[in-house]
Amino acid sequence: MNAIISASDLAAELVGGEPPVLLDVRWQLSLAKAAGEPPFDGRAAYAAGHIPGAVYVDLDAELASAPGPAGRHPLPDLEVFGAAMRRAGVSAARPVVVYDGGQGWAAARAWWLLRWTGHPDVRVLDGGLPAWQGELTTDVPRPEEGDFRPEPGETGFLDADGAAALARSGVLFDARAGERYRGEVEPIDRVGGHIPGAVSAPTTDNVAPDGRFLPAEELRARFKALGAGDGTPVGVYCGSGVSGAHEVLALAVAGIPAALYVGSWSEWSSDPERPVAVGPDPQ
Repeated sequence: MNAIISASDLAAELVGGEPPVLLDVRWQLSLAKAAGEPPFDGRAAYAAGHIPGAVYVDLDAELASAPGPAGRHPLPDLEVFGAAMRRAGVSAARPVVVYDGGQGWAAARAWWLLRWTGHPDVRVLDGGLPAWQGELTTDVPRPEEGDFRPEPGETGFLDADGAAALARSGVLFDARAGERYRGEVEPIDRVGGHIPGAVSAPTTDNVAPDGRFLPAEELRARFKALGAGDGTPVGVYCGSGVSGAHEVLALAVAGIPAALYVGSWSEWSSDPERPVAVGPDPQ
C-alpha cells in the first residue's frame, strides 16, 4: 500500500463509488505569538476553502495532548482522538486521505497516529493543498459517524529510553534543521543539541521545491547513506513529534519501516538529567 497519493489520483477516487474519508489538518508551527502577532488559524483556513468533502481536524486539540513534561505535542488521549476520527467519518474498512497546507508535517502526524492505532489504509496527499487542482468549497460536510476504535500498536512508537537505546543499537534520525541538531541555535526548547548517537537527517531534504516527496529510490538511497541499511532498526525524532512524523512517512515511501519518538527534543531537553550532544558529530 502506498503511503502517499497524488492530487490527480485523489480527484479520481473522490468521484468513484467508494471515495475515501478526507481529513484537512492544516496547521503550522508558529512563533508569531512571541512577536505579538496572531498565530496561524487552521480552522479559519479550512472555513475559507477546502477540498469538497474534507472534515477539519485540529492537530493541537485532537492529535496531541496539552503541552507539558512529555513535550509540546504529546500523544493525544486516545478517547479524544478516536472520537474525533469517528466524528470525521473514519471507519476501519474505509480508506482515509489526509492533507494539510503543503508542508506535510501535520498531515503526516495524522497519518502516523491512524496507522499506529490500527487503521489499515491511510495516505497523505503529496504536496498538500497547493497540489490540488480542483475546486474548493466552504460547505461543511456532516459525515455519518465512523466506527474506528484506536488500538495502539506494539511497534512504531518510541519513548525517551527507547530512543536513547535505538541511537546505540540501530539508527535514530534527528529530523530538525541542522543548526538545531548542532546546537548552534534553539528558538523554542530549553537547550540546543541532539540526543547522543542521533544522526542529522533534516526532513526538508526529503521533498522537492514544490513540497512533493522525492522519488522512492532517491529517498531510499538517502536513508541508506545515513545508516538505514537492510534490517537496521530505525527511529525518528524532531522538536515535538510533528515534523518527525513526516520523516517516518518519507521512510515509508522509501520502503523502510521506522518508529517515532513522539516526545522528541521538547521532552528530552526538558529533563536536565538527560545527556545532550552538540556539534556535527552524532556522539
